Amino acid sequence: MFTGIVQGVAHVQRIEDRNGLRTLRLAWPGGFDAGLQIGASVAVDGVCLTVTALHAGAADFDAMAQTLAMTTLGALREGVTVNVERAARQGAEVGGHVLSGHVDCRGRLVALRTPENNRVLRIALPAPWMRYVFAKGYIAVNGCSLTAAEVDRRAGWFEVWLIPETLRMTPFAAKREGDRLNIEIERQTQVFVDTVREAID
Repeated sequence: MFTGIVQGVAHVQRIEDRNGLRTLRLAWPGGFDAGLQIGASVAVDGVCLTVTALHAGAADFDAMAQTLAMTTLGALREGVTVNVERAARQGAEVGGHVLSGHVDCRGRLVALRTPENNRVLRIALPAPWMRYVFAKGYIAVNGCSLTAAEVDRRAGWFEVWLIPETLRMTPFAAKREGDRLNIEIERQTQVFVDTVREAID
């Protein structure tokens, strides 16, 4: 389980591709890996991955073909940065919302606005997933717990506003129109919407 509160930005130090498998080596920000062990779960741009090897200030993760097809991990290049969060500990404060690290789909950044001291991302989603996005509701974008500010279900997009602290703690400031983003919808909302739809049907 994760909280969607990004704990740092990691650099993709090395990528090794094999048939059906990609191994990522991520270099951590200082102190991020204190006590980290092989087998631990880490959210990488919102994707729950398992530590397979430890190095000085870095760790390896394996991503299988299905994960690469469903997320943005297949498009990563050496040297880019990603959001990282370690698994939540029992009894820890949940500042965002509960995340599984199981990405539902990829969204596309279709527009950017930069009002003073803010950055607004407009993200388009595949139609089946828009039914779960509501204004003022939670949504995870690249593993970051955010609030959907505006939603246009007919046009197929939602917007999130990023404050300077979010831009400082994440790679979102470097995102450009056309970039793909990992999206995890809020699970309780999905259950509620699907239950109502099934009852009406």
